[in-house]
Amino acid sequence: MPKRSRKPRLPDPNEMAFGVLQAITGELPPDTPADAGKNPAAVALGRLGGLKGGPARKKALTKAQRTAAAKKAAAARWRAK
Repeated sequence: MPKRSRKPRLPDPNEMAFGVLQAITGELPPDTPADAGKNPAAVALGRLGGLKGGPARKKALTKAQRTAAAKKAAAARWRAK
């Protein structure tokens, strides 16, 4: 696994200055949502499937199967270090 710095990256000073200047002059750009270029119907369908997936999987598996899957996942997480 790559070693990464745990310190948060500081924003670019030039971008900060530009944002301050825009705020002072009142020329703020319109906010664009993160999913601006996506089809809203597809986004809604994907979210719907994501919300259903976990509970449906829980109903489909027995307690022993869920326990085995959780142990396997925990072992894989610890092995990866």
